[in-house]
Amino acid sequence: MPESSPQDYVVLGLIERHGPMTPYELKAKVEESVDYFWPIPHAQLYRIPARLAEQGLLLEEQEETGRRRRVFHLTEKGRDALRSWLADPDAGPAETRDPSQVKLFFADLAGPEHLAALAGAQVAEHEKWLARYKDLRASLAPDDLARQRLLDLGIAHEASYVEYWKSLLD
Repeated sequence: MPESSPQDYVVLGLIERHGPMTPYELKAKVEESVDYFWPIPHAQLYRIPARLAEQGLLLEEQEETGRRRRVFHLTEKGRDALRSWLADPDAGPAETRDPSQVKLFFADLAGPEHLAALAGAQVAEHEKWLARYKDLRASLAPDDLARQRLLDLGIAHEASYVEYWKSLLD
């Protein structure tokens, strides 16, 4: 199999979890799940399933009538690829593209008031995300362990960011 990207596995995993889907349905599932930490441009969610079908990881069916939507099903080869990827403990390095960290890197080139303004803005931003994650966590069903674990990580992550940026204000 050619080198696969994390978004390929997002598509495989969502179809495994929720069953056959159209690219439009995939977009909706991404928005309600992994989009908070692994956004995928909508256009890619139309290209990725077709490419995975060419690789034999998904089966593409087109409706005979109506809108003639393309529906993608997970194949055994796709299920095996997903399981193999999940079994590999190496997740690769984290990919972080945080503009505030770039500004923090160059903060010594500006006055201290700019760093204080950046820190204050970041406290507000991360407090907003922290509240959002806590609200989402409180709304989950007790048996939704996958999302509970993920939101627990998001809560810890945002809480540490709030604490760090507040320390710069002191």
